Amino acid sequence: MERIKAINPDRISWCSDERGVSIEEMAKDVGIAASTIEKLMSGDSGLTFGQLSKLSEYFGRGALFFLEPGPVDAEQVHTRQFRTLANQKPELSPRIKALIERAEKQRDLYLSLCEDLEINLDEFAPPNIQNMSIENAAGAIRGWLGLDGVNTFDGYRQRVEEKGALVFRSNGYAGKWQIPKQNPILGFSIYDHRIPLIFVKKQAAEVRQTFTLMHELGHIVLHKSSYIDDIKDIYGGDGDEAEANSFAGLILVPNAFLRQIDDRNRPEDVSEYDVWLETYRRAWGVSGEVILRRLMNARRLPKTKYNEYRRWREDFNETYTDGGSRKYRHREPKHVFGDTFVRTVLDARSARQISLAKATKYLDGLKLNDFHSLERYYEGV
Repeated sequence: MERIKAINPDRISWCSDERGVSIEEMAKDVGIAASTIEKLMSGDSGLTFGQLSKLSEYFGRGALFFLEPGPVDAEQVHTRQFRTLANQKPELSPRIKALIERAEKQRDLYLSLCEDLEINLDEFAPPNIQNMSIENAAGAIRGWLGLDGVNTFDGYRQRVEEKGALVFRSNGYAGKWQIPKQNPILGFSIYDHRIPLIFVKKQAAEVRQTFTLMHELGHIVLHKSSYIDDIKDIYGGDGDEAEANSFAGLILVPNAFLRQIDDRNRPEDVSEYDVWLETYRRAWGVSGEVILRRLMNARRLPKTKYNEYRRWREDFNETYTDGGSRKYRHREPKHVFGDTFVRTVLDARSARQISLAKATKYLDGLKLNDFHSLERYYEGV
């Protein structure tokens, strides 16, 4: 079989360094014989088109990328938004960097699909909150989203998507859309004046995902820039992070909610706080910690008590497992990419505006059986 010999080995080395894998590990992952890769890297041989395609898919690059001469120009390869996130967290793992790029490309696929379908995308246009206090800004955005009665992550996600943003969420399965549970990154936002993207890490408690979603939305509407946040940013931080945290708390627990709580019923023991706040937690779809932080900021709860509660909560091993059955593989695109994304693809396929192959590509490479199961699932919704 004819081999392509114009492959630039320096670009393979650059991609391996970016991914954090050795050349040997890459060869094993891709399924190409180590001896073939060794000859390629020494300039003694090339790859078949099929092998080059596997390599390209593995690194998330086009085949032409590896045929270009000369070194890699990172500013041309990575978007401005990607570089912004990478500069904020220089210690980002190669896996998280790859996830950011993958999310960007999925968003670009959606934009391309909308252009093909001649769908007019209005600019993401929240109310003008410039020069407002964080409290007033949160109130304006809460009204814009129409959040009265919403108390689930899916509900909050839907309202944000309806206003023109995309909301992606990682899954618990080991794979390309996972943020490992031991990784401190909880989410990131990619700002764009047309379609901003929010990515939320799957967590054991859905309410924590909701807070991350609103924290990232805060960055988009308040700061109009891209951010990546870890545990310290979401549950602490200063400057822009403190503003985003305050914004998220006020969005989820506005002052009208807070007035419903009678401080005279507050237990002395912090281990009883969650029981005390259970009715409110369930009604508002938030964690006890969010309510307590709001009470603390309103000077209704001593900071010492809030910190004592935080220490008590940290004693709980609240995690999700990375594994699990993939019985519902057909629903994963909705879980990861959101309802807006999936419905757009299915509607385009139903109207025969895109091919079946293209539809499955948009939906994370679903197999045909899973794609048809997804169609039936949506028909029953």
